[in-house]
Amino acid sequence: MTSRDTAVAALRVDLGELAPSSDVFLGHCAALHLTFIEQLTEAMSNAPRVADKDALAHVVAIVLDRYRALAAELERLHLDKTDVMQPHLEGVEEFRRRTMGGEWYEQVASAHVTIGFLTDFWIALSVGLAGEPGDRVAQALATGDPHAPLHRIVERAIAANPKLSSRLALWCRRLVGDTMLQARSALVLHDDRSKDEAQIEPVFTELIAEHTRRMDRLGLTA
Repeated sequence: MTSRDTAVAALRVDLGELAPSSDVFLGHCAALHLTFIEQLTEAMSNAPRVADKDALAHVVAIVLDRYRALAAELERLHLDKTDVMQPHLEGVEEFRRRTMGGEWYEQVASAHVTIGFLTDFWIALSVGLAGEPGDRVAQALATGDPHAPLHRIVERAIAANPKLSSRLALWCRRLVGDTMLQARSALVLHDDRSKDEAQIEPVFTELIAEHTRRMDRLGLTA
């Protein structure tokens, strides 16, 4: 097991008591993945180069596979997709609207930040799905590597136009707040808020640290 695997395992334990029921977990996570697909598809349609369209198509395929795995888990639990996803659509659509970005480079950077942060979060939260369902969901969400293609697109854009660096750094910093709120909205908090926060704080500290590492690899200040 790598140090990263060990860290993720520790985060999953920390969040376990705050996880929602299986139907709420899967409904929210699946609905969020639909918005990721919409976001990526729009970015793909706006891409200026065939190579960028191809890279984004690869990312769409990865996210679609993850969505299908979540949908399969709903079927395995005899849960209706519409019933469990519908209550979350308004919230995730508002999140997509707030984090979409205006320019194409902002759209790609947004996908890089939000998918990365929230995938780490949902994997950490999946311990709340006891036994095999939790393991299957964690494995499904770790399938593929959407970050490398997104990283290369943003990296090429900055190399071609270094002035983008400061603008994208500012945009990515803004995204973190909305992304953290989206993650927190999935948690089931209790009356003892101090205990909840004691469990949440180290998890979000590590999630932000991993986000910072992704930004550092792009030369952006998180």
